[in-house]
Amino acid sequence: MWVPTEQNLGISQRIFYVHVPVAWVGMVAIFVVAIGSVLHLITRNDRWDAIAYSGAEIGLIFGTLMLVTGALWAKPAWGVWWQWDPKLTTALILWFIYVGYLMVRAYAPSGSQGRRYASVVALIGAIDAPIIYMASVWWRTAHPDLNIGPLAESSLDTNMLMVWLYSTVAFTVFYVYLLIERISMRKAEDDIDEVYQYADFSS
Repeated sequence: MWVPTEQNLGISQRIFYVHVPVAWVGMVAIFVVAIGSVLHLITRNDRWDAIAYSGAEIGLIFGTLMLVTGALWAKPAWGVWWQWDPKLTTALILWFIYVGYLMVRAYAPSGSQGRRYASVVALIGAIDAPIIYMASVWWRTAHPDLNIGPLAESSLDTNMLMVWLYSTVAFTVFYVYLLIERISMRKAEDDIDEVYQYADFSS
């Protein structure tokens, strides 16, 4: 990857160009889930529910990548894989929120009641995501200072910034692609379920 090597962290800092974009997508995805859930409850349109459900499945993948790449970066930077740092802890909470949403969808009563329960979980996640971003501002944290966004406390080298932007756009587009594909698959699954239900009813 063509980008200057960071002076303090050295080559290990290059995981930044994966870790931060997947973290961004993981946090954006929970808003997709929350908005899709709320719009489904308002409109009763199943397509919004498919967006929310699919967004949670893919969001969990990116949330997992966020934690794994963060641990890989933490080991050379801090000497440990994990710290109960406010930013890391709130990121872990988001991961559990994704898991909780999917568990509610899988095991809660079918129909609108289960979807309402899942919507509450998604809204909690939408509250947690900004807290992850603000954690290093609100609390003393071992995590590096913000260097991206309106509250950035330091700035990136221009070349580093360009590589980060390219990587972030690439991961975001990849997320949108996966989301569209998963929604299509879910529609096909629903169609198959309807065929089986019709066959059972006919027999």
